[in-house]
Amino acid sequence: MALTSKANEMRQNGEDIIILTVGEPDFDTPQYIKDAGKTAIDQGLTKYTSVDGTVSLKKAIINKFKQENNLDYSMDQIIVSAGCKQSIFNLLQVLIDQGDEVVIPQPYWVSYADMVIYSGGKPVLLETQYDKNFDIDPNQLESLINEKTKLFMLNSPNNPSGKYFDSKLLMQLGTVLEKHKQVFISSDDIYEHIHWHEEKFKNMANVCPNLKDRIIVLNGVSKAYSMTGWRIGYAAGNKEVIKKMKTLQSQSTSCASSISQAAACTALSSECKELPAMTAEYKKRHDYVVSELNKIPGVACKETDGTFYVFPSFIEYIKNSKTINDDNELALYLLNTAKVAVVPGSAFGTKGHIRISIAIDISSLEAAMKRISDSL
Repeated sequence: MALTSKANEMRQNGEDIIILTVGEPDFDTPQYIKDAGKTAIDQGLTKYTSVDGTVSLKKAIINKFKQENNLDYSMDQIIVSAGCKQSIFNLLQVLIDQGDEVVIPQPYWVSYADMVIYSGGKPVLLETQYDKNFDIDPNQLESLINEKTKLFMLNSPNNPSGKYFDSKLLMQLGTVLEKHKQVFISSDDIYEHIHWHEEKFKNMANVCPNLKDRIIVLNGVSKAYSMTGWRIGYAAGNKEVIKKMKTLQSQSTSCASSISQAAACTALSSECKELPAMTAEYKKRHDYVVSELNKIPGVACKETDGTFYVFPSFIEYIKNSKTINDDNELALYLLNTAKVAVVPGSAFGTKGHIRISIAIDISSLEAAMKRISDSL
């Protein structure tokens, strides 16, 4: 992101910049997982693996789905990639043909729309409203689907809004999608474990089992286990789609890192005792930041259901400002004046907002909130 690069450059030049743009945990990878990676090296597990992942990791993923999500998959329905991002990219490349349409609810992760375009498709944006807590309107979804629609992309809990789409809403969306047999559904569950909604995490495959053969579940170890640099993601679903993803991957990256796969296998096969404490810390930071932002005139910030972001609305502030016209100008102003780096909401398809990462220590968040408040 351009603002992140500018913030890093300013910091390198000696300026005291607080960076709240980073989309990765600030915690270290748990020691038992790091030890598994070291053991893999010592045992010589440093060679190519099968393109779609080692047998042991795929079994661990299948077991994870069964134990945590009550979903059953076979080995030929699983593929391991170099991060969840590659899994998403692979899915779009094999599923989308020139002119196909992909429905994406706003706000969305920054790469979704660009990936669709790169695949030859057309992003069709489904607008949601801050005042309605970013809920997706099933009737609006229905109105956007036509014979060209090939995929509906869902991310829950959502980056950047932190919105979790609960079972009731998923059922309503599933009722719409059931009528359109040509439409696949991608369920990006990467923030599954950073979740504090009252409902136990469920995805579309849980709620609408009749749609399971059209649902591709996407996940990885980056967020929950603080393993962003290890680059392990995976997809589960229709075996013909997974087979095509494997063929594509065989001609690009081939297999994911063998060492990372061994560490991920340990992560998924063992209880992560650090995870509850990490999630509790995110929630503590979340509560503080939401409270502080809501004290600023013209700013409104709803509580989220998970992730390590908040997505406040500055619409009223911008409307009343004589010098700031949009969220891009606001983000630049905060960087230059408050020395705080944030991401403008326009990057996620939602104007008038900014995304603030809370994946940073509480003292830095306290300093950032004071700087932002003092500058506005």
